[in-house]
Amino acid sequence: MSDDRNEAQTAPNGEAAPASAAASAEERLARAEAELAETKDRLLRALAETENVRRRAERERADALKYGGASLARELLNVADNLRRALDSAPADQAADERMRPLLQGVAATERELLAAFERNGIRRIDPAGERFDHNLHQAMFEVENTGQPPGTVVQVLQPGYVMHDRLLRPAMVAVAKGESKPPSDAPRFDEVV
Repeated sequence: MSDDRNEAQTAPNGEAAPASAAASAEERLARAEAELAETKDRLLRALAETENVRRRAERERADALKYGGASLARELLNVADNLRRALDSAPADQAADERMRPLLQGVAATERELLAAFERNGIRRIDPAGERFDHNLHQAMFEVENTGQPPGTVVQVLQPGYVMHDRLLRPAMVAVAKGESKPPSDAPRFDEVV
């Protein structure tokens, strides 16, 4: 049957067949070029996606190395707080006592070692007394009036906060200076009321 088609395309003088064969070859070439362009586009997209996955994996690996100990560090923050509380609660007269001095020195040495280990691992204490309140690092527990400080200044640190590299492990719990309360200027005064 294909022989009949070839014969039908051929004119008696033999000139029509090469023109249709050339058109057919051009169509096949155009289809092949379109398919090649589509394949090239898919390949470029796949390469870009692979590169994005590689970069994301590198970033996640670096974050895992940098912040992998965050949960352990959070647990140890309470230990650091308790060591500080123990030192702060010791009466001054007991620090002079020969029997208590080695115990207090041991607690202080343990606290220093823990804080040094924190520093070596990128964990930094936040003790913002006197600084401007920052909601990213501090948690306001209450406001204090008549402090003589500008409004929004941290006037007391109830519990220090900690950051690991640039991530917050625990916000500092603070008391913040409250602005001086002034009566509104448009409110009538009692002596002006008729």
